[in-house]
Amino acid sequence: MIYKSAQDWRDAAQKRVLFYGMSGLGKTHLSNMLRDAGDWFHYSIDYRIGTRYMGELIADNAKAHAMQVPFLRDLLLTDSIYIGSNITFDNLAPVSTYLGKPGDPAKGGLPIDEYRRRQQQFRTAEIAALMDTAHFIDRAERLYGYPNFVCDTGGSICEWVDGDDPADPLLTELSRHCLLIYIEGSEAHTQSLIRRFDRAPKPMAYQPEFLDQAWAQYLNENKCEADEVDPDAFIRWTYARALAHRKPRYEAMAKWGITVTADEVAETRDADAFDALVATALERST
Repeated sequence: MIYKSAQDWRDAAQKRVLFYGMSGLGKTHLSNMLRDAGDWFHYSIDYRIGTRYMGELIADNAKAHAMQVPFLRDLLLTDSIYIGSNITFDNLAPVSTYLGKPGDPAKGGLPIDEYRRRQQQFRTAEIAALMDTAHFIDRAERLYGYPNFVCDTGGSICEWVDGDDPADPLLTELSRHCLLIYIEGSEAHTQSLIRRFDRAPKPMAYQPEFLDQAWAQYLNENKCEADEVDPDAFIRWTYARALAHRKPRYEAMAKWGITVTADEVAETRDADAFDALVATALERST
């Protein structure tokens, strides 16, 4: 770890952290709070994915749909209109919309092979965006003068790393530059996330092996063909299984940094309280 003790953290002129954990437990809450403090640069992995690495894919997908409408097709072919995604830190929907859901096309589903292709595109984009962290640390300080840096990751980071491998290339790179902070939820948090997801299911990224297993099991249990799957029903069915799949992967990553609880994060209201939270977690870890 780049901070060996609570005192190292308190004395550091430049504080650099990376948050990871299940979506909905406070990563972006902390990142926004620190950014608003004025001396923290907020690097959003999902925003980088949607702008730098998948922006063209997202725009082309929208154009492909527009080309099916004769009125819009004529305007596009004559360069009379422009189509692009209005992605922001607070609205990352273009990324998840592009990822989509597999199943019945009549219900908005994607053919499973196309869905797998987009999943692979996202995996490549997320790894690239994570590997850009050091570049943005340098850019934040050199260009904008920010002494402190926060990397706000997506919930799927654990799918692309092996926390039990001491030579994992992505974790090795990230831990060289940031203090990795795992936001750990309780069983109550997990059940709350499942209920929230059930009310508004949203696309997410899966490890390929997990997706293949879940897809085959869902088809078998429901005695249906791929193009008969209700897309929302599938991702609702998959969500709790995905969380259970990710939990040990997050825990394996925790050896590379420190752990704070979602309850502790919820009680952290300002940058000073965050400094104290990290110092306490460093003391626990040593």
